[in-house]
Amino acid sequence: MNLDKIVMAFAGTVILLSLLLSVIHSSYWLLLTAFAGANIFQAAFTGFCPIVKILKNFGIKPGTAFE
Repeated sequence: MNLDKIVMAFAGTVILLSLLLSVIHSSYWLLLTAFAGANIFQAAFTGFCPIVKILKNFGIKPGTAFE
């Protein structure tokens, strides 16, 4: 699995998990969903994503997500 796919899977997991927790536990978990969405939005314009820096340190190679 390459870096692009891991980042998308991580973001999707965070969003789905926070939505589930907002239904089960507290609506305040929707703040995590908003944070994840805002991070994805800013990464589209700036190219900066914190999880990418972490994964690159583990030696995961970038790829082309939509080939």
